[in-house]
Amino acid sequence: MSIVLPPAKTAGSEEFPVASLALAPSLRRAVLSFYRFVRQADDIADAPDLPAEVRLKRLAELQERLADPRTVDPLAAALHDVGRRHGTGPAEARELLQAFVQDVRQHRYRDWDELLAYCRLSAVPVGRFLLRLHGEDTAADPPADALCTALQILNHLQDLADDRRLLGRVYLPLPWLAAAGGEERFFDGRPHPPRRAVLDAALDQVEALLDLAACLPSRLQSRRLRVQALLTLAAGHALLRRLRLVDPASGRVRLTRTDRLCRILPAALAANRSDVQVTAGIVRRSGSSFRFGIRMLKGERRRAMHAVYAFCRLADDLADGAAPAAERQRFLDGWRHELDRLRSTPATPVGRELALAVRRFDLPEGELRLLLDGLSIDAVDRLRIGTEEELAFYWRAVAGSVGILSVRIFGAPSADPFALALARALQLVNILRDVREDAAHDRVYLPRTRLERLGVAEHEAQAVIAAPGFGQVWAELAAEAAQAFGQADRLLEGHDRQVLRPALLMMWSYRPLLERMRRAGWQPHAPRPCLGMAEKARLAWLAAQVPA
Repeated sequence: MSIVLPPAKTAGSEEFPVASLALAPSLRRAVLSFYRFVRQADDIADAPDLPAEVRLKRLAELQERLADPRTVDPLAAALHDVGRRHGTGPAEARELLQAFVQDVRQHRYRDWDELLAYCRLSAVPVGRFLLRLHGEDTAADPPADALCTALQILNHLQDLADDRRLLGRVYLPLPWLAAAGGEERFFDGRPHPPRRAVLDAALDQVEALLDLAACLPSRLQSRRLRVQALLTLAAGHALLRRLRLVDPASGRVRLTRTDRLCRILPAALAANRSDVQVTAGIVRRSGSSFRFGIRMLKGERRRAMHAVYAFCRLADDLADGAAPAAERQRFLDGWRHELDRLRSTPATPVGRELALAVRRFDLPEGELRLLLDGLSIDAVDRLRIGTEEELAFYWRAVAGSVGILSVRIFGAPSADPFALALARALQLVNILRDVREDAAHDRVYLPRTRLERLGVAEHEAQAVIAAPGFGQVWAELAAEAAQAFGQADRLLEGHDRQVLRPALLMMWSYRPLLERMRRAGWQPHAPRPCLGMAEKARLAWLAAQVPA
């Protein structure tokens, strides 16, 4: 057991050491006493050869022993001794016993929030015990809770197949299984892209929890506990990467020797990640051409753009992910709550960086909320844009908001009209480029009123884009995108082009793409157009040409 790793939920060796050598020798006995008691309870809850009523009775007996400070049970007595010496242990063990009882009684979960509520009983108390044992301040509780929860869910995901086969439990919530075709299809062993998409959506939530936990080492006073936290964070990231590569529906996923030697130790030896590094890492992972524009910025401007773009990237990934639609909407609401905290105490690394950017560059918070409203349109199972007005609202919300925020960070707050014209052009190009990919997810962004005018009736998305009149509507929208670029050219006059160079880089990357698409015309079966390696290299070179 490491700093916040809950006991494993299936039989077999654990991924992390019990009472790690990183912990102080004087506290290792207390950790082992806690571990032995909860391990015993966990083994009872997971005993496949015992009827449920027997397991519940034995867990109730453990609860009674834990409530009796004069118990003669050696494991409970040892834990009571830990409580007397250190003021922690029994209370956290009682919460874990509640989780073990829940394991016996509940084998499926209704949604992600219910799974998180389970983790608050089955994982969070382990971290709280270790923090109290080391006399740590409560400021370390939130990131430790996030790390506990992340590792618990990683345990659930790596053990998906074994938990179901041996214990009859599935911790991935039912609507998530349904999004991948249902439980039987999820576990039948055949290749199934929707399963991979759903797993990646779950891992995105875990990655967000690990980002929340990134500040934990810096909040710890104990040097040894700080080392243990770094090791545990590194191991969590290693297991997450492994789960992105391997399908846990076919068998338990384990960390390899290479993972341990080449990933965990180097990552743990590195300095713990600050909020600045977390947001920069999100931008780096995105792979978007927009990162080239950010490279043109220096100092506080680059830091602020990292915050804005990381917020946009995370929210967009939530809206477009494979989680059930109701979950995606709840996740976006989580960001709305984080925006409510910008003026007080943001809970996330991105939120804290965003709060600094808002104050430093007087960013309009309404634009951040507008972006979430636009992305809520995406977070549905079936999307149709009905009218021109709906399309105008959509591009204004998801692209115009980013443009307005960006020009303020660049240092050109009077360039809003230019930003909006360019945002419209960029978003229309995105829509035109991604028609086939969107249709595969039952999304059509070209307005229904315009499609109907040219004889394209309301059908399933694939039928809509295959209709004879669709190509003409596509061409009309492409012409409007070209006009929007021309409008942006005109509105650029009078502004400092050097200040707006990051925005111009986006124009230089998207405009040639649009021209190429217009020359080819709408082709239902052509591959998705994208920039070539030479064009990307040119953008990287242009981004590097920044005055010191």
